Amino acid sequence: MARRDAHARLPPPPPPPLLLPLAAAWLLLCARQGVGAQKVRVEEELEAYPNESVDLRCQFIDGGGKTKLTQVSWIWEPADGQRDNIAVYHPTYGQSFPNLSFKDRVIFLHHNLENPSIRISDLRMSDAGRFTCEYATYPSGNEQGTTTLVMLAKPKNSAKVVTVQAGTKAAVVAQCEAADAKPAATIKWLASVGGNHSTSTANGPDGTVTVRSEYRLVPTPADNGREVTCMVDQRTQDKTWMHPLRLSVEYPPSVSIEGYDHNWFVGRLGATLVCTANANPAPTTVTWTAASGPLPNTVEVDGNKLTVRKVDDGVNTTFICEVKNKHGASRHQITTHIIEKERLISSGPSTGAIIGGILGALAVIGAIVGLVFFIRKRQEDADAPPKHKPPPPVKSSGSTELVSGHRLSISQSLNKPPELPAATEMAPLSPGDVYYEPTGSDTVRNSGGSETSGALNGGGPPLPDDDDDLASANHEPAPAAHIARGESFVSPAMYV
Repeated sequence: MARRDAHARLPPPPPPPLLLPLAAAWLLLCARQGVGAQKVRVEEELEAYPNESVDLRCQFIDGGGKTKLTQVSWIWEPADGQRDNIAVYHPTYGQSFPNLSFKDRVIFLHHNLENPSIRISDLRMSDAGRFTCEYATYPSGNEQGTTTLVMLAKPKNSAKVVTVQAGTKAAVVAQCEAADAKPAATIKWLASVGGNHSTSTANGPDGTVTVRSEYRLVPTPADNGREVTCMVDQRTQDKTWMHPLRLSVEYPPSVSIEGYDHNWFVGRLGATLVCTANANPAPTTVTWTAASGPLPNTVEVDGNKLTVRKVDDGVNTTFICEVKNKHGASRHQITTHIIEKERLISSGPSTGAIIGGILGALAVIGAIVGLVFFIRKRQEDADAPPKHKPPPPVKSSGSTELVSGHRLSISQSLNKPPELPAATEMAPLSPGDVYYEPTGSDTVRNSGGSETSGALNGGGPPLPDDDDDLASANHEPAPAAHIARGESFVSPAMYV
């Protein structure tokens, strides 16, 4: 117990009151071991990488100066091996390196017993383990402190694509590896294609671990060129290692023929057909043939391009294009029809013209709608009743009646025909005009203010002026006109 706890540590904080009995026992144990624990000061744990160097520090602390140091030794204890001395220092006999695997890689930094720190160079993964600094003293005996050396190894990351052929079974399309790492790395995949991955590990003889991962899917031609990314995380890396890969899926050709515009007329020059193939790997051969036999003399072939120098009836046939690669062959055909004259193909209207036409049509429609609305509004205003009512007739206490600005005698109002005028009147009455049948030599006043003799109009009493009527209405009634109902042609007075 004393050998494992020989580190320069501070005692823990005092326990709570309920644990006083246990605390007392712990203090007694520390009192028995505390002298050795405080005298040798070392580091508890160190991390290092292969091919680098590490310093293992050790210092003897003697507060009273009563301990005599005789010798110091560094003892190495691998994780799966036995303890072995690798460095010894004696003030009289000097240094010694008994372990051959450390002989040329270990040195003492200070040539004294109080500070026997060492440096190990050219580190190996197998150097990982416990290193104990042990003093031979008098009179207390041996004192020691232990440092654990953790060897870390950065992974050697790599990723690659596995070329496969399109099919119906799942296959490995990509591989990723994090080799010789300590601790072991973690591998993940980022992919836009459907699939899954599997991971395996292998331990190395020096404590390192190699992790391998394979990405699988059912490959199709559409997967060719798609991207998957391998991602590796490990303790020694500052950030995730990422490596994108583009899948390689091979498949036989798929063929199409382009360039025929259905306008091969007699005499046309330079008619062209192009054979387009989609394949992985690239096509090895492209062959043009005709269904009717050998290619016409006017035809020239240059790889996947077929050109007719001058169109005639000889090229009125079916052309066949066949493409091959290592996974198979595929063909496509097209039948050409020769016409006598060129078919004129009118170019469609431009986008600007279409937009302008639409805007113009909308403007015309808007103008028509506005005109219809205006006409309907005018008709509604014309058919509506008048907004201002005519003034009501004013009756005086006398024997006269005021009709549209003229007064009629009582006898005239009694002799008015009871019926409204017929609808065959030539013209409607206007305000201020009253028509009647004059008698004798009476004068008739028309609407314009001129006077006409009664004899000319059949005779009849004249109407009094407005001023005269107003003056005489209160004195005496006007003589009644004796006009037979059958002899009068005057329509009754109307209010407008």
